[in-house]
Amino acid sequence: MARRTRKAGVVGRFGPRYGVRIRRRVQEIEEGRRAKHTCPRCQAVSVHRKSSGVWECRRCGNVFAGGAYRPVVTTSFKRELVEAAKEPEAKPEET
Repeated sequence: MARRTRKAGVVGRFGPRYGVRIRRRVQEIEEGRRAKHTCPRCQAVSVHRKSSGVWECRRCGNVFAGGAYRPVVTTSFKRELVEAAKEPEAKPEET
């Protein structure tokens, strides 16, 4: 039997259904969820997801709340707003 998920990855199970953009979003989310994450307490790369928003370190046993798909949630949109608020706007020079 031939390999079926070489290009599709984890979303190969969907086949041609649902459209490319949605399958790419699902693939990004699932690969991020299954990736290795570092523990905020012991800094070991051994954090796995117990349930939606609940993460556990296999090494030290630390159970903590985080994002649904990643243990630490960072929103680039919020970061851009904060950086824009810190920087004073440059005024054009008059000659």
